[in-house]
Amino acid sequence: MDRVLVIGDGAREHALAWGLARSGVRLYALMGHLNPGVAQLVRESGGSYRLGSPNSAAEAVKAAEEFSPDLVVVGPEEPLFAGVSDALRERGFITLGASSRVAIIEQRKDVARGLQWKYGVPGRLVYGVFADVAEAYSFAKALGSVAIKPVRQAGGKGVRVVYGEAKYLDSALDEVVARGAQEAKAQLASYGDVPQAVLVEEAVWGVEYTVQALVDGESVFAFLPVQDNPHAYELGLGPECGGMGTVSPLPFIEEGEFHTAVEAIKATAEAVRREFGVEYVGVLSGQMMLTAMGPVVIEYYSRFGDPEALNAVYLYDGDLYDLFLKAATKKLHKAERRFKAEYTVVKAIAPLGYPLDRRLAAGRVFHVDWDAVRRAGCLVFFGSAEPAEGGGYKTLGSRAVEILGAGATPEEAYERAERCAAAVKGEGLFYRSDIGSPEYMAAMKRKAEQVRAVYKWRGERGERLVWEPGKGLIRFG
Repeated sequence: MDRVLVIGDGAREHALAWGLARSGVRLYALMGHLNPGVAQLVRESGGSYRLGSPNSAAEAVKAAEEFSPDLVVVGPEEPLFAGVSDALRERGFITLGASSRVAIIEQRKDVARGLQWKYGVPGRLVYGVFADVAEAYSFAKALGSVAIKPVRQAGGKGVRVVYGEAKYLDSALDEVVARGAQEAKAQLASYGDVPQAVLVEEAVWGVEYTVQALVDGESVFAFLPVQDNPHAYELGLGPECGGMGTVSPLPFIEEGEFHTAVEAIKATAEAVRREFGVEYVGVLSGQMMLTAMGPVVIEYYSRFGDPEALNAVYLYDGDLYDLFLKAATKKLHKAERRFKAEYTVVKAIAPLGYPLDRRLAAGRVFHVDWDAVRRAGCLVFFGSAEPAEGGGYKTLGSRAVEILGAGATPEEAYERAERCAAAVKGEGLFYRSDIGSPEYMAAMKRKAEQVRAVYKWRGERGERLVWEPGKGLIRFG
């Protein structure tokens, strides 16, 4: 029986372990906290786990030397940034996870944008990088509608989008832009591995979708597109967070728009190779937006998304271990694209206080009505939660559990996810009931049709003129 070591302790890693367990492997895990779902799968497979920092290369190597896995799967982004995959490969362990050199495509938004422009990756946006908040403010005012972001990946926090069309709100917008730049820079205070700077780029409006892919240096295997919902509250309101739910596949995204994202991923992997002299081996995901300019890249992930991984793993209709091993050993060209003919809706259930106050969000006890879950036919994946004394589970400050409902139609998947979300009981918990609803799906279809009509009309009439950093006005398709 082959052995797989999973590094990480969130709902994404629980989903990866669930998919790998279905391949019949013996599971092992390195977790920062005791994820009850991962621990159960490990025990059922005959494996074991260690508690330690997933971000520590030394801890990862120690776990690998103890468990002797045939494959190591690194789930979260921070271990990739910290060089965990590099250390494992140096010790001879077959590893699915981007090296720190190429994971910079997610870690540093300025590096990602620079590579896009240098190598002509599809889906580029006009941008600027500023260490001085006043300069960032001036650039944002000149550009008009902007997205202001920390230059480093900061768990989805610190992003501020400001649309400049409402001229009668000029003074209020000035304050929002200035404060947004300050807050974005403040998000970097706890990181010592990047410059203290903010990225300002043109804001776009449309329909978001994510394409997650395995890359082995030459070949790309793309999973079905997923739509994440990064805002904490109903109807897409509130602060941005790690993601409150997902839908996949997406009937409102056309095949050509999916392939544009795949081409952007391929071009990005090639740009990384040309720029750094290192092949990209691991997961590379493009968070896209369908806009009036066509599909554009909002940002990259150097790993599976959370909760997007849940949809991808469930819908893949093949041997996940074999697929991951092919990606890690540069045999991805032999992989067969097989997916279930189903729809999935994921609901993240979070404690009050998330995402702004982790202390307030920690320590809430909840229970799961497992009989109700089984009746509804859903899957429950544990995230930032651990077993509580006296029974049940205790929140640790972030999204506690993620519920996946599947069905033959989007409506059936939504209804199942809703029933299962109600089976998680505890004080001070919330989730977004709108995600995946018939009204939600209809709204996304309308929005996609609106922007699609514009970008296709523009495509029939040629290129647009844009300002490229360092070059001035150019023609841009």
